[in-house]
Amino acid sequence: MNRVLALPAVALAVAALAVSCSSSTKNAVSSPPSAGGASASASTAALHTASSKYGQILVDGSGHTLYLLTADTGGKSSCNGSCATFWPPDHTTGMPSTSGVTASMVGTTTRTDHTSQVTYNGHPLYTFVKDAKAGDVTGEGVTNFGGTWYVVGVDGNAIMSAPASPAPSPTSSGSGGSGGGYGY
Repeated sequence: MNRVLALPAVALAVAALAVSCSSSTKNAVSSPPSAGGASASASTAALHTASSKYGQILVDGSGHTLYLLTADTGGKSSCNGSCATFWPPDHTTGMPSTSGVTASMVGTTTRTDHTSQVTYNGHPLYTFVKDAKAGDVTGEGVTNFGGTWYVVGVDGNAIMSAPASPAPSPTSSGSGGSGGGYGY
C-alpha cells in the first residue's frame, strides 16, 4: 500500500523540482496550477482591453490578463508541456472577437499540438494560473521557461514596468498655516 501512495508523491516532487529549476527570478512557479485562470478548452476567443496598474492592457474574454513570453520568436510559441500548464495559451477555434484593440494586429498561430493560439502584434498570448481573478497581474516580470513574461499593452508590446506616479502638486490651503503647501 505504501508503494502505491509513494509513486504519485515522487512524480509530484519531480515535477515541482523541474519547474523550480527552470525558474530564476521573482514569482517562480513552484506549485501545481489551481482552478484560476483561463480554461485550456478551445473556443472562439475574445480580446479586449482593461485598465490596470500598468495602464491599458490586453485581457481575454473573462477579463484575465494576457502575457507574452520573450522566448517566443517568429510568431511561434515556445511554451509547451509543463510551461503551458502554468501559462495556458489563449486558444481559439477561429479569429478572436475584439474590442478596444487594433484589429489588424490580431492573429493566430498554430501550436505544436495543432491547436490555434491567439496572437497580437505577432506575439502568442497566454494567461497565468496564479492570476486568480480578472484584473490580477501576478505574472508580470516572472522569468522562467526560457524567458520573461510581460503584460501586453494595447500597442502590442511588452509592458516592462508600471508607469511612474505623478508627483503631488502644491496647493494653497488658504488658511496661511504651515502645511508645506500640499494641503494636508
